[in-house]
Amino acid sequence: MSLRWPFGMRRGGMRNRLIVALDVGSVDEALDLVDRLTAEVGMFKVGKQLFVHAGPQIVRSIRERGGEVFLDLKFHDIPRTVAKAAGEATRMGVRMFDVHASGSLEMMQRTIAEVNKVCRAEGLRRPKVLAVTVLTSLDRDDLKLVGVAAGVQSQVVRLARLAKEAGMDGVVASPLEIVPIRKECGHGFAIVTPGVRMREGTWEDQKRANTPEAAIRAGADYLVIGQPIREASDPAQAARDIVAAMERGLGPPDRRRQQESKL
Repeated sequence: MSLRWPFGMRRGGMRNRLIVALDVGSVDEALDLVDRLTAEVGMFKVGKQLFVHAGPQIVRSIRERGGEVFLDLKFHDIPRTVAKAAGEATRMGVRMFDVHASGSLEMMQRTIAEVNKVCRAEGLRRPKVLAVTVLTSLDRDDLKLVGVAAGVQSQVVRLARLAKEAGMDGVVASPLEIVPIRKECGHGFAIVTPGVRMREGTWEDQKRANTPEAAIRAGADYLVIGQPIREASDPAQAARDIVAAMERGLGPPDRRRQQESKL
């Protein structure tokens, strides 16, 4: 499936590949960040903490301020339940949302079918639907404890392949698995990458992480970054610094143009 993003590289530059994680528990704090950053980034991630605190209204408020939303609730349930939740996410007008790839091929297929049906019936913009592979907080030992014998990379690639078979638009995966996913799934398949920090030694709860420059160089399409921006004294400048690092990851202008043509 060819992925066409209305806020892609040719429309707004590298900044549109940066997604800011609004992992906060206050509506005022979230919207203050949106007001400061809408001109600097491409999208805002609304995760479980903020969504449980504020509900669907936070999505509407962000969109009213000109921001796009990545709804990061990682749906994982029986196929019908996830499909219906996906339909409601579509009606909220989010730009993209995610489900767990481990929920099964059928779950992902029914999710895509429901999203397409809702968009056709109600004339809505179709969101991009992503599959979460293996959380960036997990390593090989964690997988073994839950009965997954394969290594992290093998499991991530297996789930990415399953997601592509189901018709998903892309995956959420750590910086360390970008290269094998790209090799397996091609350039029309989006890779959205969390677990990104400005420098080594600041990984905290992320076990599989890397820098913005390295993630873009490896082939990530979009980066999700929260703490380095949220906790900066000047969030807008922090976002600009990250965008500059991402641009360094693309290398010289001729390589940048080559990468843009694939988005």
